[in-house]
Amino acid sequence: MPLYLSRFSYTPETWARLTGHPEDRAKAARSYIESVGGKLHGFWYAFGAYDGYSLWEAPDNVSMSAVALAISGGGALSSFETTVLLTVDETLEALRKAERIQYRAPGS
Repeated sequence: MPLYLSRFSYTPETWARLTGHPEDRAKAARSYIESVGGKLHGFWYAFGAYDGYSLWEAPDNVSMSAVALAISGGGALSSFETTVLLTVDETLEALRKAERIQYRAPGS
C-alpha cells in the first residue's frame, strides 16, 4: 500500500480547546485511516512551519484523499497537506521510464 506524509497546523481555537482539554489526537487519526482500510504509522507534533506530521498507509489515492477531505473539512486545521511517498524501487522504475521519454525543453 502507498505511504503518505501529511503536514498540518491547528487553528488558534483548536490549540485553545486542546489546552483546556488535552487529548491524544493520534487515536483519532488512527480511526480515520483505519476506516478506509489503512494504517497510521506515526503521528508527531513539531516546531516550525507545521504543528504536526503524520505518516499513513492507505489502499490508494482515493482512500487517502477521502481521509484528507474529511479532516480538512472539520474546521480544526488551518492547513493540511499530503504528499505521496515513493519507495526507492518505485523511484528507480520512474527513472528508467523517464530515460525513454524524449523531452524537449521549451524554445529548443
